[in-house]
Amino acid sequence: MNKANMLSRGFLRQIFRLAFVFVLFFSMGVTADARSNSTISDVAAGISNIVSPISPLGIDSRATECKVASNVDKSAEASSSSSSAETEESKLVMANVAEAMNIREEPSEDSNKVGVLYKDCGGKLIERKDGWTKIQSGDLVGWAKDEYLLFGDDALDAASDVGKQIVTSQSSALNVRAEASEDAEILGVLSEKTFVDMIENLGDGWISVDYNDETGYVQAEYVTTEFKIDQGETIAAIKLREEAEKKAALTKNQGAVSADADEVKLLAALIQCEAGNQPYEGRVAVGAVVMNRVKSGAYPNSIYSVIYASGQFTPALNGTVAKVYNSGKIYDMNYQAAEAAINGETTVGSALHFRRVNGREGIIIGAHVFW
Repeated sequence: MNKANMLSRGFLRQIFRLAFVFVLFFSMGVTADARSNSTISDVAAGISNIVSPISPLGIDSRATECKVASNVDKSAEASSSSSSAETEESKLVMANVAEAMNIREEPSEDSNKVGVLYKDCGGKLIERKDGWTKIQSGDLVGWAKDEYLLFGDDALDAASDVGKQIVTSQSSALNVRAEASEDAEILGVLSEKTFVDMIENLGDGWISVDYNDETGYVQAEYVTTEFKIDQGETIAAIKLREEAEKKAALTKNQGAVSADADEVKLLAALIQCEAGNQPYEGRVAVGAVVMNRVKSGAYPNSIYSVIYASGQFTPALNGTVAKVYNSGKIYDMNYQAAEAAINGETTVGSALHFRRVNGREGIIIGAHVFW
């Protein structure tokens, strides 16, 4: 019985290899039809996706990693179908690290770092040299040390373990139903190109999916499926992501504070005096500084007390804020910025200070630097 199981597994492995090779070199970027019942070919289709080059968007074409990518020999993608399965299946590599590994411009630890391949990420083998392998994983192209990679059967096994089957709607409004029936309750609607995790292809024209942590069902004829595996990340992409994360941190809501109409008006008057000629983001920033002080134990705990604290806001101390407040001529944008700040909105995170730009390091918005 054990011998029969071993023979069966060996036969399936050969099928997997052949399917992988065929899809990798003849279906680059092509999505598998959801009505296919072949799990092995779905996995192979996914592997072809992770190693297919994707044109970088919003990335400086002069960046090192982009120059490296432009020099990749495309001839491998047009290789003859006569190549053996054993040779072509070795084109897949998977990261063999606990967290991440560096990808370099040249096969040397002293070479420029062009990106990172994370745990469970995969790529396509381009070249091997002196214990190093040149790979392509999405936009990332460069050299990795062999000791941190998986090849051949090990790479295939790893890919099948960590991949995820994705179902993508090809309809402008695809119903997700509670049961595999057109008469079943509608749980929600997927717009075109929206994707969810697949649970199972039922083989009867329906696919079960994970829809908001519930099991839903969609009609197979209106979707495509892909087997996805994570890709590496270029230095340029990392910088863009980190900038976005930094911006998100600066705009994270700081929590609302209760304020009456007079306090809103007073804060709006201060904003008009301090930043009336600045962009809206700068006006919110001034309001946020005041509210950050209200919430800080190092300052008074009311809007009035913070604004009129000794030695702080000059327009308040010289009477300008009071004049604007009493005149009632406060622009709507300043009211809007004051209300936003009171509700916890910020464009400068938890900054407690600002002044005109004078060379000091900080967050610069318009003519002011915040810190």
